[in-house]
Amino acid sequence: MSHHCHDEHAESGGGHGHHDHAGHDHSDDITPALQFSLYQHINFDEVTTLNEAQYGSGKAILKKTWAERLEPEPELASDADEQLIVNIPFTGQVKLHSILIRTCNSDSAPRTLKVFINREDIDFATAEEAEPTQIFELARTSEVQDLAVKRARFSKVQRLTLFFPDNFGDDDEDVTRITYLGFRGEWMQLGRAPTNILYEAAANPSDHALKGTAVNRMGDHLSGRGPGI
Repeated sequence: MSHHCHDEHAESGGGHGHHDHAGHDHSDDITPALQFSLYQHINFDEVTTLNEAQYGSGKAILKKTWAERLEPEPELASDADEQLIVNIPFTGQVKLHSILIRTCNSDSAPRTLKVFINREDIDFATAEEAEPTQIFELARTSEVQDLAVKRARFSKVQRLTLFFPDNFGDDDEDVTRITYLGFRGEWMQLGRAPTNILYEAAANPSDHALKGTAVNRMGDHLSGRGPGI
């Protein structure tokens, strides 16, 4: 029978399962994690999750701040089977350092993570066949796991796709649960962005002909041209 992550965490008392540390003071973790946090550079409006039991739950766990990482809710749970795909676009280009994930000390914890970058075509069939950028073997733990990526492969990331193909239930558990996802790295504004900002700041009304006739009429009037010219 499947339980929520917080149920199992409460039952474990923080002392069962490897990587769990009873009495650990998490306050000393804040500075290192926030130093390279990519939280504010996630394009939350464009986040999509495949096979989520509750719509929007994948986005919801990404919206958790580092301070909220141990909160049991919201939680991402899979629906039809144990597999999950989460697509995370960024607002610019990032050099990814690591992926932060918190799951359960239970069979519902994902066992494997396959990561793809800059792909918009990943569905479950493609994810099974395509070569991932990196594969991680996850721990069965309720502690936050900091998964260091091979930085040379993740130096120009605009979109991450996370594929969780299985969990620790060995086909006996059809629900995979994740309570927190975060990312550490360096963010870079895309090269064309500064040009766009300057252009909009000094916009010429005649450059926006498609945005409405009022602007065009204003420009025509200032140049001394009549409506029919």
